[in-house]
Amino acid sequence: MSATIKLENKHFPVLLKELISIISPLYGGTFLDCTFGQGGYSKKILEKENNKVIAIDRDQDVYSYAKELEKKYNNRFHFQNIKFSQIDKIKIKSNDLKAIIFDLGYSINQIKDLSRGLSFKSTGKLNMTMGINNFSCHEVISNMSERNLYKIFKYYGDEKYSKKIARKIVEIRKTKIINTKDLTKIVDSVKRFNYSKINNSTKVFQALRIFVNKEISELIIGLINAFYLIPVGGIIAVVTFHSIEDKIVKFFFKNYSEINNASRYAPIKENNVRCFNLKNKKPITPSDEELKLNPPSRSAKLRFAVKIKNECDFEEFIQKFKQLTDIENLSFDKWKSYFFLSQ
Repeated sequence: MSATIKLENKHFPVLLKELISIISPLYGGTFLDCTFGQGGYSKKILEKENNKVIAIDRDQDVYSYAKELEKKYNNRFHFQNIKFSQIDKIKIKSNDLKAIIFDLGYSINQIKDLSRGLSFKSTGKLNMTMGINNFSCHEVISNMSERNLYKIFKYYGDEKYSKKIARKIVEIRKTKIINTKDLTKIVDSVKRFNYSKINNSTKVFQALRIFVNKEISELIIGLINAFYLIPVGGIIAVVTFHSIEDKIVKFFFKNYSEINNASRYAPIKENNVRCFNLKNKKPITPSDEELKLNPPSRSAKLRFAVKIKNECDFEEFIQKFKQLTDIENLSFDKWKSYFFLSQ
C-alpha cells in the first residue's frame, strides 16, 4: 500500500531516512518490501549495487511502477502481486534476507482514485477494495445486519455513534442503494452536533476499510510469517498509521522481547522466552521537517525489532486480538451460510 507524500509531483515514503538508517542497506543483502506501493523504499535500497529487493503488493495498480524497477535493475528486483499475509509462499534464500518492511498506509494515488471510495470526496459506488478481496464495501453496507455494522464501526473505528449510524444505514437502504456520498450524508446527519476537528466520516470509513480488506488478520499473519522467514539477526520494521494496527505491532515486538513472569522467583515458563531484541521501546515519529512537508504524516509510527531466536510461540499474540479477528468473520445478513474466507 505504501504511504507516500506528494511534493512537486514527486512521491516520498514516510520516515524514509529513519527506516534506511535502521535496516542498513549499505552492507548489502536481500530486502523484502511487503507494501511496494510506488516503490519509494525499494528505490532507495536499490541505489546500492550489492542489494536485492523482493517487493509485493495486493494492489494491481502498482504494476507500472514495478515494471519500471524490473527493467532498470534487472535481476536485482522482483515483484509479486500477493498480500503480505502470503509471504510464506515466497521462494527466497532466507539466509540472505536482511530486513522485512511493512508500510501500512495508503498512497496519494490510492486516495485520489475516486473509484476506490477511500476519500470522502468520492461520489460513486462504495468500494474500498485494495486488491485480492472477497467483497467490496458496497456488499457490506447493502447486506450487513444492523448489529454487525455496529460492531464494525465500534471496534474498528472506535465510533461513538456506532449504533445510530448503523440503524440509519439500515433504514435508508430500504429505499435506495447507498453510495459513497450517501454514506457521508448519513454520518453527518447522525453527528450533526459533533464538533470534532476530524471529518465526521473518518472513523466509519476507517472501520469499513479495515473490514473489507481484512487488515487485522493480514497484519497478524504477516508479522508471524515475517518472523519465520527472516533469519536470526534480521530486522522486521513496520510503519503504522492508526491506533489499532500500532497496538498490534507494539504488542508483537514488546511482548516477545521481554520475559514476563508474575514473580521474579517463579520459574520461567517454557514458552515465555525472548524472540526479539527491541532496541527502541518507543516508536520513531516524523521529524519537524517532514511534518512541515506533509502534515498527514503526523500519525505515522515506526517500530522495529531484531530477531534473536528461531522458534517462538505466538498463541498469546493471536488470542490477544481474537475479538478483532472474529469481527472479520461476521456473515452478511442475506447470506446466512456465507462466511468470509480466511487467508
